[in-house]
Amino acid sequence: MARVMRVDAQRWSLLVALPALAGIGAVAGWRSLPVGLHDWDGTVRAAEASVRWAGPAAAALAAWTGVRGRRLDYLRSLAARSPAAAPLHDLALLLVVALAAHLCGWALVAGRLLGDGGFGAAQAAAVAAGAGATGLLVVAGYLVGRIWPRAAAVPAVAAAAWAWCAFRPAPAWALLPPARLGPVDPFEDLLVGVPAAQAGWAAGLALALVLAYTAWLTRRSRLLGPVGLALGAVLGCTAWLEAAGGVVAEPAQPSYVCREWPVSVCVHPALREALPTLGAAIAPLATRLAGTPGAIKRMEQIPGGEPVRIGRGTVGFHLADLSPGYERRVVRELGAALGGCRTGPGSAASAGYQAQVVSWLLDEPMPVRPVTPFGHWAEGQRREWFARNYRFFRACELGRAHFM
Repeated sequence: MARVMRVDAQRWSLLVALPALAGIGAVAGWRSLPVGLHDWDGTVRAAEASVRWAGPAAAALAAWTGVRGRRLDYLRSLAARSPAAAPLHDLALLLVVALAAHLCGWALVAGRLLGDGGFGAAQAAAVAAGAGATGLLVVAGYLVGRIWPRAAAVPAVAAAAWAWCAFRPAPAWALLPPARLGPVDPFEDLLVGVPAAQAGWAAGLALALVLAYTAWLTRRSRLLGPVGLALGAVLGCTAWLEAAGGVVAEPAQPSYVCREWPVSVCVHPALREALPTLGAAIAPLATRLAGTPGAIKRMEQIPGGEPVRIGRGTVGFHLADLSPGYERRVVRELGAALGGCRTGPGSAASAGYQAQVVSWLLDEPMPVRPVTPFGHWAEGQRREWFARNYRFFRACELGRAHFM
């Protein structure tokens, strides 16, 4: 009996696993977090995505613990305890460690926002969904190790968990925990119902597995009733996720934050750090458009699914994150929208002339072909010419005659 107590107390592997799993989750979460985007929905989605990496590691640890526990059953059988006591004890320890590691990793990813206050019901449901997915992988891995006590069970569980996290048809199974979510758009709010259904699905399936295994060990058929109830909850959550149709967010209209010089540039509050750089990057383009019908008075960030808007002094642009070069991507997007040519009879002939003018607008090196005097004119002369020929530029009708 003393030997059994010593074996149960030796949990150094779990103490090592706690920081290891938390570190894996934090690193995976940071890699999934859009650069420079500081809002709760994006952070919680990144933390949930980290389960796809930390989850298989937690499942492999649980399988290894299950294999070791099954091999020590001959010692535990000496004690006057239920045959389910030792597995449930091991599983409880594993769940505590895995869930603590998940929450620690999530806190590391969300550390910058924890003091901002903005955490709501949708984010709490998403954190519960991530925790539920972690718990389900741990339960499944441990039970595989108990039922198949072979060394090969550990890599097999890790491979199966990774395959489940990485390869699932979308959108049919994409929302099953851990969910495979698409890119984060700052102009969306996370729905409460979908992550709540994910949390219920994972918790119900994990509970059904534990109760079924306990009923098998103890030969108590009365536990099959709760197993049926848990599976019924899983089916209900599955129907809820199927009805969602792969949608996990709804459009939102947050208030902009703006910088008024040299033109009014407005972005989502989560990307406020971009304002000084964007204002400086857009200044050459705004200066060269001044005095034309396309003069820029205000720039507004728009959702990723909307097309770029140019007209009446207001420009709508996209900004998904602040990865290096984001300001040049915004300027080039506007240049492409200003000088892009629709397919037509004159578009091919005009493309070279359009490219020269667009490169000047974007303050980039000009193409040497076709040969025109535009590249040799002074800045003032170019602006006067552009103001006179703006409508031909926008209509993609520039030709050699316009440069004479």
